Amino acid sequence: MKILFTICGRAGSKGIKNKNLRDFLGKPLAYYTVSAIDLYLKQHNDLEYDIVINSDSDKLREMMDKNPMRKVELIERNSSLGGDTVGKVDVIFNCLEIMEARKKCKYGMVVDLDITSPLRRVQDIARVITTHQETGADVTTTVATARRNPYFNQVKKVEHGYKKVIDSNFTARQQAPEIFDMNASIYAYKPEFLSSGKGVLEGYVECVEMYDTGILDLDHINDMELMQIIAKYLFDNEEEFAEVYKNI
Repeated sequence: MKILFTICGRAGSKGIKNKNLRDFLGKPLAYYTVSAIDLYLKQHNDLEYDIVINSDSDKLREMMDKNPMRKVELIERNSSLGGDTVGKVDVIFNCLEIMEARKKCKYGMVVDLDITSPLRRVQDIARVITTHQETGADVTTTVATARRNPYFNQVKKVEHGYKKVIDSNFTARQQAPEIFDMNASIYAYKPEFLSSGKGVLEGYVECVEMYDTGILDLDHINDMELMQIIAKYLFDNEEEFAEVYKNI
């Protein structure tokens, strides 16, 4: 089976200006994703693969082309896929179509890794790929245990005051169904599912749980600052996180 690893990044950002081009603890943020893929492939020398970056940013494509770890194929994103309302699945499918035509091959799996998730471990990638293969899921993605539960301690505004997001009689969190946050770090897709036009959660989905406090959404400059504080601690104390940093 041949795997296509996709990395998708737009130019600019509304929350953090040019966040895909920024440094993270002194190293390019985008290189953390390539480093994690590189370390996974070093553990699987017999795996057939390609890595591709799809972006409308000339600077990001140039940066990835010059990365010191693995060859990354370049795709200049079509302007029709650059708007705020375009789903990432459409971009990933575009990667698949272009790369199958370019390499004259068929991929058995597409694995997408988000640039803004620098705190992933090699074992996270391995678990997603293994789970995807073993279950036959349409999509396998990563999650973290939610710190709040809509059955118990989340509320929504209604016409008169507030009420639980989901009506229930649970008096303890442990009684409520287990809830997870999607952390948008790693996704594995069946190629045929990508071509179906369905949304990420519209097929058979499996999940792999990741280390929770290591994953934040980089939507505001404060998020970047906080994540770097967490990252520094993890790199100093947890070798599974540190190896990705050291490998760049």
